[in-house]
Amino acid sequence: MGSRKYAVASAVIILTAIVLHSSVFVVDLPHDALVLQFGKVIAVKREPGLYVKLPFFQSVKYYDKRLKEWDGEPNDLLTVDKENIEVNTFARWRIVDPLRFYEKQQTEAQAQGTLDGIIESSVKNVISAQPLMEVLRSTQRRLRYSSEELENAEAAKAIVVQVGRDAIVEKILEQAARKAREEYGFAIEGVAIRHLNYVRAVVPKIFERMKSERIRIASRYKSEGREREATILGETKKELDTIESQGTREATILKGAADAEVLKIYADAFEQDPEFYTFMRSLEILPEVLGAKTRIVIGTDSPLFRLLKTYEKEE
Repeated sequence: MGSRKYAVASAVIILTAIVLHSSVFVVDLPHDALVLQFGKVIAVKREPGLYVKLPFFQSVKYYDKRLKEWDGEPNDLLTVDKENIEVNTFARWRIVDPLRFYEKQQTEAQAQGTLDGIIESSVKNVISAQPLMEVLRSTQRRLRYSSEELENAEAAKAIVVQVGRDAIVEKILEQAARKAREEYGFAIEGVAIRHLNYVRAVVPKIFERMKSERIRIASRYKSEGREREATILGETKKELDTIESQGTREATILKGAADAEVLKIYADAFEQDPEFYTFMRSLEILPEVLGAKTRIVIGTDSPLFRLLKTYEKEE
C-alpha cells in the first residue's frame, strides 16, 4: 500500500513538473517571443524575463532581433545615359515588429527572399534614373590620370556630379527600408554597393575603346616626335652649312693670302737674280717631270737642254 502511494506521489510530482515546465518560458535579451494558441498570436513578449503560458495549448515562437546579413546577387542595369552595368549590393537588417513579421514572413529564410525583391527593386529604380558618373562618383574632385592627355580628355567631357553615389545609396535605403518596415515588420539598417562594373558582354568593347584612346595619344606623340626631329635636323643642317660656309670662306681667304705671299716671294726673288730664279724653278720642276723611264724630246735651243748639257759636263 505504501509503495502504491509512493508511485502516485511520484507521478503527481512528475506531472506537476511537466505542467510547470510547459507553463513558463524565458525571453532573453537578443530575442522577442510570440505566444501562439492554435497558430494564432495571443501575446507578444519583447522584454527579457520569465513568463507564463497555458501548458499544452499554447506555444512560444522566438525571433532574433539582432542585425542579420543580406547579400544580393549581381544585377544588370541600364543607366539613364544608356550604360549597361552590373551592380552587386549588400545590406543589414533586423526584425523590429515580431507580430507583423510572423503574419507576413514567419521565417528568416522567407524574409531573405523578400529582401531580394525589395532591395533589388529599389536599386533598379534609383540607379536607372541616374547617369553612370553619378553612381560612380560622390564628389566633383579632379581625377588623376597616368598622362596629361588622358586627364585633359576626361576634363573635356565636362562631367558634373550633382547627386553623387552616397546620396544615391541613401535614396535606395530610404525606399527599401520604408517598404520593409511598413509591410513586413523588419527594418533595413544599411545598404551599400559591393561591386559595380560594366556587364561582361560590353567589357571587351570598353577595353577596345580605352586601347584606341591610348593608341591615338601614342600616335600623336610619335607625330610630334617626328615633327620635332625634322625641326632639330633642319636646324642642325642649317647650322652645319653656316659653319662650313664660314670655314670655306676663311680657308679661301687664307689660301688667297698665302698664294699672294708666295707670288710676292717669287717676284722678289726674280727681281734680285732672274737667272738664279730660273735655275731654282728648273730644279723644282725636274723631279716632277723626270723619272726612271722618262724620255724628253727637246730642241737644242731649249734652256732646259743647255742646263742638262752643262750639268753633264760638270759630272
